[in-house]
Amino acid sequence: MSAIDQLIQTVRDDLEQRLPHQRKTQRDKLAVLVGTMLHIRSANLMELAAGLPRDLDRTDMRYQWIIRFLSNEHVVCDDVIEPFARQVLQMLAASGSKITLIMDQSKISDRHQVLMLAVRYAERALPLAWRVETTEGNIGFETQKQLLEAVVSWMPPGAAVTLMGDRFYGTADLIEFCQDQAWDYRLRLKGNLIVIDGLDKTTTGDCAKNKEFYLENVQLTARKAPTNIGIIHDPGHKEPWIVAMSEKPGYLKTLDYSKRWGIEPMFSDFKSRGFGIEDSQLRYPDRLARLILVMALALYWAVSTGLWDAQTAAQPCKKRRPEQQPKKVERSKLSLFKLGLRSILKIIQFGLPLPPLWQAFKQKVENSINGYQQGCGLQPAVLSSA
Repeated sequence: MSAIDQLIQTVRDDLEQRLPHQRKTQRDKLAVLVGTMLHIRSANLMELAAGLPRDLDRTDMRYQWIIRFLSNEHVVCDDVIEPFARQVLQMLAASGSKITLIMDQSKISDRHQVLMLAVRYAERALPLAWRVETTEGNIGFETQKQLLEAVVSWMPPGAAVTLMGDRFYGTADLIEFCQDQAWDYRLRLKGNLIVIDGLDKTTTGDCAKNKEFYLENVQLTARKAPTNIGIIHDPGHKEPWIVAMSEKPGYLKTLDYSKRWGIEPMFSDFKSRGFGIEDSQLRYPDRLARLILVMALALYWAVSTGLWDAQTAAQPCKKRRPEQQPKKVERSKLSLFKLGLRSILKIIQFGLPLPPLWQAFKQKVENSINGYQQGCGLQPAVLSSA
């Protein structure tokens, strides 16, 4: 068995454990594509086809093999990603971290936009669910609601959740959705929205100009959605941050909105600095959604392997003195995604086994939980793998 086949087999075994009811042929094809994506690191289907470890002589036949999978309507993205997303959410909740969801939209081709819901992790984000539409504008609230409802049932019971969103998502509808789910939220608002405070009526932009930085129990827009608003306008910034929130507003509470930027590096992992989804040349949104599924699973494996590499390389015997560190690219400055991709290439090169998904994270969390429970005289905890 070659090194790439060994990597694919590891992914296949993991899929079989998480998706026992999915057709075996679908799992096998998905494992092959995820393994090839980690090896080739390109969403260009011809490049992906050229690196496909299949017994097909012609590249066009390999290309058609990929297209047939991406066109398969029985491969439902939410169903496939659900056990992976549930595990990440469970691990974050078990570690005591507040689950921060980030919703944003990005252009992935001349005709298509993707609406992505991600979870903040390690100063960046991991994809949870997405919707691809043929449009040049913003994807509306109905699609946003469908996306959020798909993820609501994946949340661990009692988990504290915060939803982050840019100005396209600062709407009364989304605020009411968060309130119905008992979620905290930080949603940036446009400057022309109506604010009603008792008998006074103004706009969010005027509040910023008048330096009314903290507004409690106000009503937003003609829908009169009840919310709190925090405003920050730091020196040197052209526009203020006007942020709707469920908690009592304050400077630090408003500054929490900065966590939304974790999704931007994730989009770059999908695009020019990562897999290059803009080079896929796909014309149908459902095919693009399934290609994102392949890349999302590859991203999970890359980040997991990067975390494993960062922890195993941090042993005292393996540390280098400052003068021995590379000058151009320091290991500590690499993202877990990039570090994981480099580690996977070494794993393939030397024929080593791929570490199980989230092995390092689970071990870290279990050690933390067990230390606390042993102090309380309780039984050790074991995190599930799905």
